[in-house]
Amino acid sequence: MSNNDIKQGAASHRGKESYGLKSSSLSPLETLGQSIANIAPTATPTVVIPLVFAVSGGGTWLAYLIATVSILLVASSINQFARRSASPGSFYTYTIEGLGSFWGAVTGWALLIAYIGCASAVTTGFSNYANVLLESVAGVKIPAVIFIAVSVLAAWYVAYRDIKLSTRLTLILEFASVSFVLLLVGVTLYHYGFKLDLDQLALKTTSFDALRGGLVLALFSFTGFESAATLGSEAKNPLQSIPRAILRSALIVGAIFVLSSYAQVIGFQGHSETLDKSSAPLNVLADRAGLSSIALLINIGAIISFFACVLASINAAARILFLMSRHGIFHASAGDAHDTNETPHKAVTIAAIIAFIPAAILSVRGAGDFDIYGWIGTVATLGFITTYIIVSVAAPVYLKRLGELKVTNIITSVISIGILGLAILGNIYPVPPEPYNWLPYLFFALLLGGVAWVLVIHRFHPHVIDEIHRETKFNSDRFSTQTQG
Repeated sequence: MSNNDIKQGAASHRGKESYGLKSSSLSPLETLGQSIANIAPTATPTVVIPLVFAVSGGGTWLAYLIATVSILLVASSINQFARRSASPGSFYTYTIEGLGSFWGAVTGWALLIAYIGCASAVTTGFSNYANVLLESVAGVKIPAVIFIAVSVLAAWYVAYRDIKLSTRLTLILEFASVSFVLLLVGVTLYHYGFKLDLDQLALKTTSFDALRGGLVLALFSFTGFESAATLGSEAKNPLQSIPRAILRSALIVGAIFVLSSYAQVIGFQGHSETLDKSSAPLNVLADRAGLSSIALLINIGAIISFFACVLASINAAARILFLMSRHGIFHASAGDAHDTNETPHKAVTIAAIIAFIPAAILSVRGAGDFDIYGWIGTVATLGFITTYIIVSVAAPVYLKRLGELKVTNIITSVISIGILGLAILGNIYPVPPEPYNWLPYLFFALLLGGVAWVLVIHRFHPHVIDEIHRETKFNSDRFSTQTQG
């Protein structure tokens, strides 16, 4: 055997373990940082809560409470896999283990739509608050597309260089920005006298249909909570740290969202401008609470939170694309890892470029930042919800195959699928106003395009399916052995 053969064999063995990525380098806190950043908890009070209020009114807090419960149920299904297997593939790999390679590939495609769409959507949140800050400091604004480009370029650079830098940076940024939001929420409740807002609690200004409509956007606030699962090759003790990160991120941000939505509705009572019409709702709350001096910090917090979400989304999308390319579903070059940085550098670049294009085109054509955020964000949310439904179906099938299925697992999956299905239905009926009435069909067209591609792969490249099965089985067996040991 030649030296070259030996090197190739060694490289192949390493690839099965770490795929050329920075193996076991991320602490549990850094792993949690990926999920927290992908949720972008500061983005929700600044952008999404007003959008939910526009639909659900005083029931906004309940929409977030239902969304939190739903996400925790989904987290339970996800963790059936995350406790037993780890790879960069996240739901893509999990679904293969539960439902087979076809549904795994479909799930991977839906995840790409979701993560790249999320990255694209939140670039406009970045540009909006960057311009709010620029206008308050210098009295000028610049074209949003410039800030969109800056956010994507900066996120690409960090994701290209180092996953450890990415997760540490996003965790620090999110901790700082969330601190500003919680300070403002506390002061708002203090000024209200800490008494109960009975109109909100009695749901006097909402209805079932309004709650169902708001639930879709509320779920968008949580999307990405599972993205720690894409760090399966890079997290230390992934079978412990990843399930904990997924569950904790959902619990932490769920509490923040319910409290923030309740406080924001209170804070806008009696104000000439309603919550859903405000371009900077936290600034309004700061003024009304006598904390105008922290408006600058809030703007900065919003900017860094949106940037952290762009970065986390590109990181997650790149790892899904990376593994699917290594399996032959996409061009093999996207499955290369950087020799020095140990990052999926080509997949990072592809994900960043695709994320930039739709937001930039819509911005240049004159669409507003929040309009773009809502449009692309809706498509991304449908991608996430679809993958959550699939993994909720896959979990009991997977557990049955292992001989570990319990009645509670079935109940959990059925409830979560029901709530998520209701959220998708809320995007279709009652028919939302244009262009939101077209967005579900746009998503399903994109999804069907991916399904068609997967069918072509299955038909003309059956060796790809064999490779997916082989590597997935190796991965499951490897971690099963580690768990038993």
